Formats: sequence, structure tokens, C-alpha cells
Amino acid sequence: MAPPGGWAIEAVDVKKRFGDKQALDGFTLRVRPGSVCGVLGPNGAGKTTAVRILTTLLRPDAGQVRVGGCDVRTDPGPARYRIGLVGQNTSVDEVLTGRQNLVMFGKLYHLRAAAARRRAADLLEQFDLTDAADRAASSYSGGMRRRLDLAASLILSPQVLFLDEPTTGLDPRARIEVWEMIREIIAAGTTALLTTQYLEEADQLADQIALIDAGRVVAEGTPDELKGKVGPDRVETVVRKPTLDEVFLSLTGHHTTTHAADAEKGLAGTESGEGGGVGSGGDRSTKKSAQTQRTKRSKSAKKGKGAK
Repeated sequence: MAPPGGWAIEAVDVKKRFGDKQALDGFTLRVRPGSVCGVLGPNGAGKTTAVRILTTLLRPDAGQVRVGGCDVRTDPGPARYRIGLVGQNTSVDEVLTGRQNLVMFGKLYHLRAAAARRRAADLLEQFDLTDAADRAASSYSGGMRRRLDLAASLILSPQVLFLDEPTTGLDPRARIEVWEMIREIIAAGTTALLTTQYLEEADQLADQIALIDAGRVVAEGTPDELKGKVGPDRVETVVRKPTLDEVFLSLTGHHTTTHAADAEKGLAGTESGEGGGVGSGGDRSTKKSAQTQRTKRSKSAKKGKGAK
């Protein structure tokens, strides 16, 4: 059932062919306003083709497509002012500074120069890029470039944001930083469609997940609903390899020293018969044994003198 204000994204029986390759074959997807839909699928499943059609960059061969209430086939102009796109590759100009990039995008959206500068300053602060604002984008780390790319997609505060594999190629730390930025955008009420190959990413960010294969949605639901289709919860015993922390401790002798100390304490307790350590029954037992050995050696020496 459609929400009161209509679907934020609605694609019905969309088809697209490239030569003899059927990229989309009856692709159908509906996304509620203010939610995050994760689209998962293997390479070549049609994820990027779907995003390009939904963002007016590619015309479908057949089907109905509406984004933000606009028909992207018959009325793509207004639709473009309702959407933001973060593609697989960053769209920033590396020769320009971060600030110049955002001002340029603002002017491309027909903002006046003063308004573009104000919007750029606001976004630089929001994405924690103020200190690097006047450095060339070529000097940015991968995570910083991706944050700048996200900022550029929000110049017009879009109703719907498309994120096409936004963290591909980023290290784990930069990926988490981008996740936090995306959460902030979503919390402000923006609808998002996220394509990704990272299952954890979809689990972290998405309210709804659509599994796509061979150009069509083959399963859809919340993360928990899809997990439930696999079977009931189960407990598994996993043989775990040591962590690098454990390897470090072992190779630097910390574990060996500790185990040796424990073994020595246990051995002392066993010899005493009382479980005592240093200064207890174990110590007294050791002294008694040494005294007995001296007595035996003394008797042997006396017998040897008598024999001579």
C-alpha cells in the first residue's frame, strides 16, 4: 500500500537492454519517504543501470519510473532538482580546492555566487572539511574526497539521495566515517537508495533491502526478515584463529613467561603436597629434603674411612 504522500522512489517493470545483454528485466522497486533502501547483488546484476535510470542519466526501454513524485521519463528536469547522486567514482575536480568544488557545483545548480559560497561553507563545516577547505582536492585522503563528494550531492538539499557503492576502495576507518556522514543525512529526513557489495554496510544502514539478480528484484524485506528466510537462529562452534594481539603477545614472550610462572607455582605446590608456594609448606619440604641428603652423605663418608 502506497504511503499517504506517495512513494519516494517507484520503479515498475523497468527493462533495459544493451545489445544482446538484458541489463534490467522487469525491475520493480518501491521505497518509502525517509527510509534507506539497500540494493544488493553480484557484479553485472543491474544495480548501476537501475541507479542511472532512476537518476535520469539513462532512458529505460520500458516500464514506469517516478522519483520524488516526478516521472523521470517524461519530466526529467524537475526530477533532477529533487535528487542527489554519489557515484562509484568521485566527481570532484582535484585541481580545485574543496571550497571551489562546492561553489562550482552550486553555480551549476544556478545558485547565485553569494548563495553558492554560503552553501559551500555550511557543507564544509557539516562534513568536517573546514580546515582543508582551501587545499587542492588532490591532497585529500580517499575518505576526505568521498566526504567532499557527499557534500556536493547535497548542494540543493535533495529529497532523494542515490549512493552507488559509496565506500568502494576505502579503508575500514574511512568507510566508518562515511557511514556516520550518511546516518546524519538520513536523520535529517532524506530518503536514500544505497547500492553496495558490502553486506555489513547494508545491514548497518538500510531499513529495507532488495536483492537483485539478472536485472530483477528476487527478494525484498527488512534485514531481519531476509535473515529469517534462511532458517531459524542457530548456535555454531567456530574454530578461531588467534588475533594479531595474541600473536604479538606470544611472539614477544609475554604468554610464555606467564605460563612458565604458573607452571612453577603449580610444581612447587605439588612437591609440597599442600599446594603451598614459596615461604609455605613447599619451602619447608625442600629444606627437609636437603638436610636428609647431607646426613646420608655424612654416613657414607664415615663407612668409607672405616673400610680403609
